[in-house]
Amino acid sequence: MKQKIVSLLKESITTKQSLVKDELQIDIISKVVQQIIDAFKNNKKVIVFGNGGSAADAQHMVAELVGRYKKERPPLEAISLNTNVSTLTALGNDYGYEMVFSRQLESCAKQGDVVIGITTSGKSPNVIKAIEVAKKIGCVTVALTGKDGGLIKNLVDYCICVPSNETPRIQEVHITIIHIICDLVEQTVFG
Repeated sequence: MKQKIVSLLKESITTKQSLVKDELQIDIISKVVQQIIDAFKNNKKVIVFGNGGSAADAQHMVAELVGRYKKERPPLEAISLNTNVSTLTALGNDYGYEMVFSRQLESCAKQGDVVIGITTSGKSPNVIKAIEVAKKIGCVTVALTGKDGGLIKNLVDYCICVPSNETPRIQEVHITIIHIICDLVEQTVFG
């Protein structure tokens, strides 16, 4: 048992080390941070969504932006499209599951908002559809993904792709990236 625990911890560390060595991905994360900072400075918002564990990650990111990450400060405008079960089930029932995020974006996204879709495979149809809608609105689009980036990598303005094929490792690194983004945004916006 102990050996397996150590092995899994090493897998997680190795995945993060691979990302550290990927200068392109580090550059993309930096650009995403700047896009979010610019959006907040221009009275725009961040909208985040995903399925399953990625839904939880979206909610976590929004909680850090609206509440606080490390310091007491005014809230930043951010929305998770995963939090209203009545809306999700009504849209799924009336329009199909593929539309649960895109329909919500149509109601709340404005040009210049930053829209972040989280999908470990890069292939989630409802996340892809929402990114397409966000692009039509004129939002800055970001994907947090893994593996080879899937279909979404060619649709977004910025694709942060975790170098792993293992969903748990991808999700672990997504949380790390979310924390990095929240840390840098908070430091820059509030000093």
